[in-house]
Amino acid sequence: MDSTDTTGRPDRSTVDAAPPPADPRAVRRAAWAGLAGTTLELYDFVIYGTASALIFSTLFFPNISPAAGLLASFSAYAVGFAARPLGGLFFSRYGDRLGRKWVLVATLMLMGGATLAIGLLPTYAQVGLIAPALLVVCRFLQGFGAGAEQAGAATLLTETARTGRRGLLASLVMTGAALGTALGAVAWILVQLLPKDDLMSWGWRLVFLSSVLVMIAGMIIRRKLNESPVFQELKEQHTEPRRPVGETLRRGRKPLLLVVFMTVGVSAQSYTYQVFMASYLVSSVGVDPTFVPKVLLIGAICGGIAAVGFGALSDRFGRKPVYSAILSALVVLPAPSFIALNTGSTAAIVVTIIVGFVLAGQGAVAVTMSYFPELFGNRYRYAGVTLGREIAAVLGGGFAPLICAALVTAFGGSWVPVAVYMSAMMLLSLVAARLAPETRGRDLAVPEDATAQGLTRSAR
Repeated sequence: MDSTDTTGRPDRSTVDAAPPPADPRAVRRAAWAGLAGTTLELYDFVIYGTASALIFSTLFFPNISPAAGLLASFSAYAVGFAARPLGGLFFSRYGDRLGRKWVLVATLMLMGGATLAIGLLPTYAQVGLIAPALLVVCRFLQGFGAGAEQAGAATLLTETARTGRRGLLASLVMTGAALGTALGAVAWILVQLLPKDDLMSWGWRLVFLSSVLVMIAGMIIRRKLNESPVFQELKEQHTEPRRPVGETLRRGRKPLLLVVFMTVGVSAQSYTYQVFMASYLVSSVGVDPTFVPKVLLIGAICGGIAAVGFGALSDRFGRKPVYSAILSALVVLPAPSFIALNTGSTAAIVVTIIVGFVLAGQGAVAVTMSYFPELFGNRYRYAGVTLGREIAAVLGGGFAPLICAALVTAFGGSWVPVAVYMSAMMLLSLVAARLAPETRGRDLAVPEDATAQGLTRSAR
């Protein structure tokens, strides 16, 4: 049993001190809650990204060239990512003060409501320029809500799981992300069975309106959610921070910068595989548009399985070696990926997308679901993970489809600049990963960051 210091707080300075055992029921609830929220988040983002690649340029930006329309669609897509750090900044203030559960409920409602609204929007043919303006507003609200979703779920799961199982349990966040991607792909597969006129008039709306089902399921699950033991301890001791964002910027700059740079390359490649390559296959390779959701579905299923596997591997071998190995592979992957895509072979395309999802889309991110929360001390963990991931999401994933589309247009359809861009971004993340400490088995109830010197319990 932990002793206490003069302030009444548990003394965790001894190596033999250990956190209380995790409640199995709380662990199960946290797992389901994290999975449900990220399912909705990725469902929202995937159906929007697919719509941007396939139909939004026609519905909302019809009076410009196809290439410019695609750029405009991806620009609206990027707005959601620009909103993510703002949402993260807003919600992280409350995640470390009021609790993880409160934020997860609020973000779920905001994301689901914004996606539902997109399904009700008028098109350019109906109201002119008001239509794309409203689309951008909805996209902004989507991103604002998503800004604290994955970080919140990862923090809650990591703090709830017992030592030695954090990587596995937190990786379920990315299994939820894969499930959301798969559901989004299924939704598009079904509506593409409609005649084209029906698809363009009302069929696409059904995809966005269907998000209400995922939102309701998530709300039911999260109502029964318990707070994490780490946050409960902070509340009992009245040591929760008044300004967690300010504390992060003052005391947690080093782990914050590590999270930003360790994420930016993975985010860029993840959304390149999930969003840009959908449009590239249609516009440059010439595949049937109905094939795109099907291959995304296969990739998402494989990625979801891989997420759990990589999470378990990080529990066994450590976060740093597993993450570094994945990133090393992703540095060299882009060029072979485009070579395979341009063969036009169905098998080559499927394998390429699967590898992209397994490594960039789900595998690498699954390791960070426990790695990043373990980098921070307990007082501003939510804020640190949220800000680091969402700043990187803007710099990486938010602009990746737009940058890739612009590079292809600027270089006469060549994929080479895109591959160079993807590899360079990933190399940046790999260097940051090699500079990061190992965190497996770290005590999450201490206020020190894992980057602090002389930490006796940074890894066991």
